[in-house]
Amino acid sequence: MMDRQQTRMTCCLVFCLLVMIPLQATDRDQPLTDTAAASPIEQLFVRRVRPLLAARCGACHGKTAERIEGSLALTDPAGISRAADSGHPAVIPGAPDASPLIRAVRRDDDDFSAMPPKEADRLSEEEIRWLKDWVAGGAPWPDKERIALIQRRFAAAWSAEDGVQVATSGGLSPEWDERSYDPAGLWAYQSVTKPVVPAASPSSTPVDAFLDARRPTGLSVAPLADRRTFLRRLSFDLIGLPPTPAEVQAFTLDPRNDAAAATAVIERLLASPHYGERMAQHWLDVVRYADSAGFANDYERGNAWRYRDYVVRAFNDDKPFDAFVREQIAGDELNPDDPESIIATGFLRMGPWELTGMEVPKIARQRFLDDITNSVGETFLAHSLRCARCHDHKFDPVPTRDYYAIQAVFATTQLAERAAPFLARENTDGFSERQYLTVSLTDYEAELSRIDRLQLNAATGWFSDHEGDRPTWEDAVKKARKQAAAGEVFSAARRQMLDQKIPEDHFPPRHIGLTTTEMKLARTARKGIERLRWSLDRYEPFALAVYSGPTPHLKQVSRPLRLPAKLAGTIEKTCILAGGDPFAPTQAVSPGVLSAARIGSTEIPSTADGRRRAFADWLSHPDNPLTARVIVNRALAFR
Repeated sequence: MMDRQQTRMTCCLVFCLLVMIPLQATDRDQPLTDTAAASPIEQLFVRRVRPLLAARCGACHGKTAERIEGSLALTDPAGISRAADSGHPAVIPGAPDASPLIRAVRRDDDDFSAMPPKEADRLSEEEIRWLKDWVAGGAPWPDKERIALIQRRFAAAWSAEDGVQVATSGGLSPEWDERSYDPAGLWAYQSVTKPVVPAASPSSTPVDAFLDARRPTGLSVAPLADRRTFLRRLSFDLIGLPPTPAEVQAFTLDPRNDAAAATAVIERLLASPHYGERMAQHWLDVVRYADSAGFANDYERGNAWRYRDYVVRAFNDDKPFDAFVREQIAGDELNPDDPESIIATGFLRMGPWELTGMEVPKIARQRFLDDITNSVGETFLAHSLRCARCHDHKFDPVPTRDYYAIQAVFATTQLAERAAPFLARENTDGFSERQYLTVSLTDYEAELSRIDRLQLNAATGWFSDHEGDRPTWEDAVKKARKQAAAGEVFSAARRQMLDQKIPEDHFPPRHIGLTTTEMKLARTARKGIERLRWSLDRYEPFALAVYSGPTPHLKQVSRPLRLPAKLAGTIEKTCILAGGDPFAPTQAVSPGVLSAARIGSTEIPSTADGRRRAFADWLSHPDNPLTARVIVNRALAFR
């Protein structure tokens, strides 16, 4: 009896070896003109055995030369003919019970270790039967050309039983591309069609007709609500508020029939400004609306309220949904001179974001791109695309390539608070608070200026006691007085000295002239000024928005960004990132869409401008099977 440890290794290797190496020369040399003579055993191998072995063994034996274990080369056609380390072949054609492969996967043979090794990976009874039938039938292993012919010949018949394959942009592995899906699970990718309404009474609505058709299956319906209950339901659903006592009385005493009275109430509620507020509440939850940016600093988004009010107006104005989608994705590219369209792109700014001096800019940028890619998928397509950031999606037909293709759409999207004059319909009440904030800002600036003067005076005295570079320092101070903000002259002069690579012992130290209390006061004043600048932006005619262009080289952002007068930076190249790591780029990817829902020849330009506009066209296209279904489902849940 062979050594048990040696047997374990041998079984694992020979089991995995069967993925790629043909067993019989007669099958390998068979003419490949057609598949008419494809035996049931050959079909079993192509349909069941080959994918099974590939899924369980291919990762460790045969994919790359570096992963060949036990001196068994899975990429070598002669490898299967060579005995394993134990001196035994894995398969004895025609003798499944004697074959080490079968004895190992059965997991009940003392002479062979259980394979695959992990209990969680054990083969099902059906899978073991496939292997046994294949070995009993002579274990044929056709070459690649014949396998391809057999697949083409029988693919349609197999799909009807095993599922269907979905055409995508391509996964990271052949196994993922060959994966089959239950057709019933792909309904969302099918074109939207108008169903035939079941026969019903003339007074029934189409919805009632569909519900009535389900009654024979046991579906029951709730009893009709009385007028008071009906009004409360309507009011809470449409405006989020209970009806007033006067409204309840008016509706319950309305002499018109129920249908006419209900129609009048519905029209009144839809015309209420509270309707837009209620519906906007649902949408803003979906897009993760927030008045601050999150993370440690949690800076205020002074102009986020303008996007919030845009959503309210969109519902109250009954804006067409395709326009609603297009404006939020690419309003600035569609109508660059329209304040409303600029404001709409606030959707793209709803994710958490900050860039501090302690963070790597590349990581912060990638975090924004990952966030907006997934947000667009969840909001408009009901797809959590984040699952495909590191690997092809485990369940849905969404390859990693699609994730980065959609991300490439936003690779030229940059953050900025853009000029957008206040609209007459916008609520600017409460702007008087600006005066109070301005007074606070002035107080902070005065305190910082006082401390700045202390340090500049102390710096002059420092040169009397130290052999420093006084001329260069004085020149730096002179430039700082012209360029730096109030209270920042000393700090700006030190930065200039550091930028010139002047040794730090040649000019005054950072905290010269300050007591511990004054250092704390300076820190408090700077943080207060920083936060007030974000808050005061609320009262300026700017919108929390984006623009298309190269990515600017920013190291830190401590105040609201503005649209630069001259676009400078780098056009980012989007690549598939190994494990989602921004420092591990692999294949380059062009801008694209969700390939399982591709419409005709959808083309996304690679220019800096126009990517989001083209993507919005695809997203809002009448033939897009996902967008319409998603908003219908959301509308049904908006209650």
